[in-house]
Amino acid sequence: MQTVHNILNLGIKELRSLLRDPMLLVLVVLAFTVMVYAAATAAPETLHKATIAIVDEDRSQLSQSIVNTFYPPYFMLPVMITQSEVDRGMNTGRYTFALNIPSSFQRDVLSGRSPEIQLSVDATQMQQAFTGSGHIQAIVIGEVTDFVQRHHAATSLLVDLALRARFNPALNPSWFMGLMELINLITTLSIILTGAALLREREHGTIEHLMVMPVTPFEIMVAKVWSMALVVLVAASFSLIFIVKGLLSVPIEGSILLFLAGATLHLFATTSMGIFLATFARSMPQFGMLLILVILPLQILSGGMTPRESMPELVQTLMLGAPSTHFVIIGQAILYRGAGLSVVWPQFIALVLIGTSFFAVSLARFRKTLSAMA
Repeated sequence: MQTVHNILNLGIKELRSLLRDPMLLVLVVLAFTVMVYAAATAAPETLHKATIAIVDEDRSQLSQSIVNTFYPPYFMLPVMITQSEVDRGMNTGRYTFALNIPSSFQRDVLSGRSPEIQLSVDATQMQQAFTGSGHIQAIVIGEVTDFVQRHHAATSLLVDLALRARFNPALNPSWFMGLMELINLITTLSIILTGAALLREREHGTIEHLMVMPVTPFEIMVAKVWSMALVVLVAASFSLIFIVKGLLSVPIEGSILLFLAGATLHLFATTSMGIFLATFARSMPQFGMLLILVILPLQILSGGMTPRESMPELVQTLMLGAPSTHFVIIGQAILYRGAGLSVVWPQFIALVLIGTSFFAVSLARFRKTLSAMA
């Protein structure tokens, strides 16, 4: 009971220390509100209000039909220009796309020829250019096909592909980006807060006070782990309910409590990792440099940005030892597909094993660091 009492009091001390650190508090608040919202809405992967200019040299029914298919929100209303204005508009960045419909275009289409339409793209707008060029090609082909079928006998396809998009029917990228940003922030903030809690003791000289008190390294470490994990878990719960589900209107298919249970196991591993990294750093700048080497691989290779199946098999195998890999699987399965415990229990067990291993290694390193200071 004395151990539990010490862990509880030491954890409360950590929470009070965090409340007296305005910078970390601001970081937590902004991360789970502004950063989650910005990641979901600021840089959409779909085409959005792209500027387009059209040179219509044909002025036919078909060319006008093509012009009328470009409208918000994917495109701004087309600007009709002449051929001489294309280069100036592209050079000044006024237009991302410039479509040139040649003369006699409709006549050539109806006569069975294969006329060409020139599309000029400002590739400095890389994301819009990559998505938009394919989008424009699909629009033009669709309009030409419909026009030809109205003037000739319609041909039926031998195979009709019926597309059904599950879990995100509109293919809205904000549904994906908001939740993935939340999952990444849970990993990042838990490592930062626990590492900062230990370094704060060292910088303020209170670590020596703890060493002469009747508490063990185990009690000190567990106190830091549960207190900082609680802060991240409460902030993540608020963000999931009020920012992701409320403000962004992202539907949550599965159990939020089951996801938070998985997050708790994940936090057990990542907070231990934060303690481990802090034992190697002598100051917050050094700790920040170590974070870069750890956080980036955890985020990029865990499956949150690209599917794990697209990575080399060696990387996939190595990342099975990272808690973030299993947490991403849990998050996507529960929040996107509504999976239950019967589906994600292997990841839960993996997090327990990884967390226990990280905690044991971190505790050994923490004891060694305290012995060296003594």
